[in-house]
Amino acid sequence: MKRLLIIFLLLATAVSACAPSEPDVITLMTHDSFAISEATIAAFEAENGVTLELLPSGDTGAALNQAILAKEAPLADVFFGVDNTFMGRALASGIFQAYDSPLLAEIPDELKLDAENRLLPVDYGDVCLNYDKAWFAENDLPLPQSLADLTQPMYADLLVVENPATSSPGLTFLLATIAEFGEDGYLDFWAALRANGLLVTNGWEEAYYGSFSVASDGERPLVVSYASSPPAEVIFADPPVAEAPSASLVAPGMCFRQIEFVGILAGTEKRELAEKLVDFMLGQLFQEDMPLNMFVYPANENASLPDEFVQWTQVPEETAVLTPQIINANREKWIEAWTETVLR
Repeated sequence: MKRLLIIFLLLATAVSACAPSEPDVITLMTHDSFAISEATIAAFEAENGVTLELLPSGDTGAALNQAILAKEAPLADVFFGVDNTFMGRALASGIFQAYDSPLLAEIPDELKLDAENRLLPVDYGDVCLNYDKAWFAENDLPLPQSLADLTQPMYADLLVVENPATSSPGLTFLLATIAEFGEDGYLDFWAALRANGLLVTNGWEEAYYGSFSVASDGERPLVVSYASSPPAEVIFADPPVAEAPSASLVAPGMCFRQIEFVGILAGTEKRELAEKLVDFMLGQLFQEDMPLNMFVYPANENASLPDEFVQWTQVPEETAVLTPQIINANREKWIEAWTETVLR
């Protein structure tokens, strides 16, 4: 009997040793707008023998808040989605570990905003004014050449923007105006816009699909949107169109560049895997998959762009600039002052 028990235990041990082990899991916390193809996720998983678990956590601000509150017991291993409008707050919180990824050599220096590499650039996009090409042609109206032009009577009742308190592009456009006119002048500009028939919506979808004349029955031919919106109009057109019906105004100072970052969360017990995930996100496969999923530009300069991006996007040569530290120190004050001037 004893001998049979020993044989049974040996067999059980052998079977257990032969049974396939569960793949390790690494968790990526993101904002809700994160999107990447299943094939790209599967490639990372197969390459590293892991399961990638995505943890969408609201908009950028809400997701970052959750990550900061969970600092002592991190909800994930890696965080994607902090942009330069929230970067100062993210770095001050101390929730990210430094990582000098070898892939940083393939990313332009102007996108690297953290000298310690706690947050590494993944993508960028330009928030600009988009215009209805047909409307301006039919009305024989010249395009605005600067932000200041928007206050002229000829552009009365033409512009729709998003509330910076509730919208990421709305906040980003507000920052562009502060960079252009300074703290002493931006509220005067906004007061003049209000007097010129400005329309404000709570979010991008309401502005773009509710009021912008290209994408709705709305009567506003100018909207705060993204430089990647024109190619999206071509890609999703039904029926198909031969050219983008909209374009972006990209004169100096009229656009603000949003840069999104990835970082390894302090407290992760999977540092090696976390580094591999960051490297993968900076690599060409992931980078070339982003444009048609998230409509952003890859940070890796070796990544190829889809034809639609090459043909139908305007890339500003000179964007408005405010440092993450200045934004972090003044964001709430600026939004409150804007609200008093424009909405009350």
